[in-house]
Amino acid sequence: MPHDIHPLLLCGGSGTRLWPLSRKSYPKQFTRLTGAESLFQTSARRLSGPGFAAPIVVTGADYRFVVTEQLAGVEIAAAATLIEPEARNTAPAILAATLQLHAHSPGALMLVAPSDHVIPDAAAFRAAVQAAIPAAQAGQLVTFGIRPDRPETGYGWLELTALPDTAFSPKPQPLRRFVEKPDLATAEAMLAGGLHLWNAGIFLFTTDIMLAAFEQHQTQLLGSVRSAFERAETDLNFLKLAPNPWAVCADISIDYAVMEKADNLAVVPYGGSWSDLGGWDAVWRESGPNDDGVVTFGPSTAIDCSDSLLRAEDGQQALVGIGLTDIIAVAMPDAVLVAHRDRAQDVKLAVEALRKQGAAQAETLPRDFRPWGWFESLALGGRFQVKRIHVHPGAALSLQSHHHRSEHWIVVEGTARVTIGDDVTLISENQSVYIPIGAKHRLENPGKVPMVLIEVQTGSYLGEDDIIRHDDIYARGQGAKG
Repeated sequence: MPHDIHPLLLCGGSGTRLWPLSRKSYPKQFTRLTGAESLFQTSARRLSGPGFAAPIVVTGADYRFVVTEQLAGVEIAAAATLIEPEARNTAPAILAATLQLHAHSPGALMLVAPSDHVIPDAAAFRAAVQAAIPAAQAGQLVTFGIRPDRPETGYGWLELTALPDTAFSPKPQPLRRFVEKPDLATAEAMLAGGLHLWNAGIFLFTTDIMLAAFEQHQTQLLGSVRSAFERAETDLNFLKLAPNPWAVCADISIDYAVMEKADNLAVVPYGGSWSDLGGWDAVWRESGPNDDGVVTFGPSTAIDCSDSLLRAEDGQQALVGIGLTDIIAVAMPDAVLVAHRDRAQDVKLAVEALRKQGAAQAETLPRDFRPWGWFESLALGGRFQVKRIHVHPGAALSLQSHHHRSEHWIVVEGTARVTIGDDVTLISENQSVYIPIGAKHRLENPGKVPMVLIEVQTGSYLGEDDIIRHDDIYARGQGAKG
């Protein structure tokens, strides 16, 4: 009888190398970079169907409702969603999920997969995973190595014990060693030699074998993560790991923590297409440049350009490049990136510089996503702000009040159910309502279509942390996002 594989989708990263599209408030795994679905949705779909159990997800508190909504969009329900109190790299995240799965299914097969990779041939990848099962069940920690097609210095590499066969069949073999991100000369030599593959950061193992590896190589980390797991609290459909023991966990990758120390390693070569979309140069490459090497996205126009990416995200923009070579230009409503393609890995330096300046663009998108929908600021002055608010069908904002602002709502699409104090009314398109300072109020969408309204705020302070939640169906607590 075949054993189900339990996918673990890691989606807590901030994706700073794809700024300004990817930011801490809504990182790249949740964006539609190369297709109609987000990278997270595509990853979940790739690891579903026959032979796969429902996925386990590890993410941060700010993304928990995004995860739920995006999985629902592809008709997949998570077996468990673990919430990290803070990002601590891949080793603690993988260990927490391993403990969770082991508690319910001791010795079960777990497949660790980042949620922001592009693997176009899902069937071929699933075949490689199936080929790895016997090695994992025999007690091996199995990693997957990607056939390299260039001397990439941005990836770690894997050294094989023997050359793959000419068909690059996905046959497990012992792994000789992990290789750190190399310099160009080393990468060129490894590419020419044929004994090295790219490290995809994808792993297959049984829970008991991985726990034994942590027991042998990372006993202190195992104790901290186990304490965070055992003291975790259930919140709606989420499992929130305990913050105090989690805070002392080492910030360390699974490679450094366990894999590079273990002696029961195997590697499965994978010959299909793969990308971690680790920079705008990778997005350019995966987007299929035309004969001139140009990729355009959105309302962008290239004139006499070559080997360049022009991407505009707002339908009201017009991004035009003239005579550009090896240039990346990405335009958002609030930020524009222009960089040489060879400097794509340095985009994170822009984020660091903006963060030091205190610029909101470093981490926050103009559109703020919430469990009930989203809002974006259209205009901001000294004592006023105008927002567009989009509420999903059947969703409701918290019952709340504000110390420093009043609000005026004008419905422009759909119908709103509005609570102000003890009064509940239905507000249709082109109707409006006023909420005084301090009044308890709630906005709901009782309809079957999205509801959109324009909100005009006036007052001495307009920050998102001026929200006192009196009741909330999403159990967010207090604070800007809760």
